[in-house]
Amino acid sequence: MKIGRRKSKAIGWLLLLMSWLSLTGCAVFGETADRATNEPTQEKAAEVTTTGIGLTDGLETTTEEVEVDEDFGSELSEEDIAVRERIGLNEDYIVAALSAQKGYYHFDRLNDGEQRLYVELQKIMQEYGSGVMVSGRDPDNMEKVFQCVLNDHPEIFYVSGYRYTRYSLEDVTKKIAFTATYSVGLSEREIRRKQIDEYVATCLASVPADSGDYGKVKYIYEYLIGHTEYDAQVEDNQNICSVFLYGRSVCQGYAKATQYLLQQLGIPATLAMGKVSGGEGHAWNLVTIDGNYYYVDTTWGDASYQSESGSVGGEGSENEWPDSIPPINYDYLCVTTEQLNKTHIIEEIVPLPQCTATQSNYYIKEGLYFTSVDEEKLTALFEKEYSRGSQYVTLKCADSVILAEMIQYLIEEQNIFRYLNGDEEVVKYADMEEQLSLSFWL
Repeated sequence: MKIGRRKSKAIGWLLLLMSWLSLTGCAVFGETADRATNEPTQEKAAEVTTTGIGLTDGLETTTEEVEVDEDFGSELSEEDIAVRERIGLNEDYIVAALSAQKGYYHFDRLNDGEQRLYVELQKIMQEYGSGVMVSGRDPDNMEKVFQCVLNDHPEIFYVSGYRYTRYSLEDVTKKIAFTATYSVGLSEREIRRKQIDEYVATCLASVPADSGDYGKVKYIYEYLIGHTEYDAQVEDNQNICSVFLYGRSVCQGYAKATQYLLQQLGIPATLAMGKVSGGEGHAWNLVTIDGNYYYVDTTWGDASYQSESGSVGGEGSENEWPDSIPPINYDYLCVTTEQLNKTHIIEEIVPLPQCTATQSNYYIKEGLYFTSVDEEKLTALFEKEYSRGSQYVTLKCADSVILAEMIQYLIEEQNIFRYLNGDEEVVKYADMEEQLSLSFWL
């Protein structure tokens, strides 16, 4: 057997994906604001401000400041109450809704006043309300609570933003009226809901009957990756419709679809947002498995992109990527905060937990995690993947020292050929230093 040396370092899928996302525009957070001021009228002065509230490609707020006189009361008027009643927003509903929302991650971390505003905004959006007075009087809370509702409820796919009117007297807020901005009408919403239900029914029909929490999360992760293509140009790419109706989306669509499906399976999940390499906005999920928190990034699990690779053996074969690129990258299936922070910057709306549990991390759960160069375990791993008809093997090391030892043993010393089921003279591989993982093509 003629053995060639490794001439170039492999570039990991994840690092390449980060670069790819920056080029394709997986942006979540906006930085700009457009401002316009209306001239005062004889009766009132109004200043209208339009600004991004966090989600590009759609979600915006329009704030109208209205100066009122001393006779303008702070309490809800009979007219205000009548408008609320027309959409079913009364005290009985609020009490029931406050109870029903318990368990939703963002809702549970709001104070009493914010929770009340949360259920009011949710109801207004559900009923396509317009100009509805809300109980909160703090305009600074509006953006926070609105985003919390959307982060907990991916089924609200038909809202593209909101506007509110702040009635004030000498900078003291007297009342706030809320109106959501709807991307589709009520009839279209119901049509899309039926289409979503059909997708969900098909997807969930194949969930293994004996799946625990981890198995359900892994199934959804794999299903969405297998049925979705990354496409920054597809419509509705900030909500679940892009995934469920068109099979194409960007990070926020992936994350909200993951959340929606997990919620259908009884797995608590919420949206997490922040930035990644290059400062691009990004979205992923915080999930609960067997009582422990983990991060899941389905977008970065979709590894259908080109990369460079190294090789072991042969001449002139370096830098040729294998014909079969692994369709799924598991580096972001159930990871800790520490692991996530290597590539993501978390931007909190409410406090997020320190995810420290590792029991349900993919590599640990699947027996692919190495704390030493264990020859017996390596043999079992390769035999298992061959028996499954796999085209590649991926393993993860406990730390950089173990990774270096594994590279030395398998690649530099060419021991990888001891585990291959054939007469291969060349084996393609990728080493991901940041993720402490190695992949070999069979």
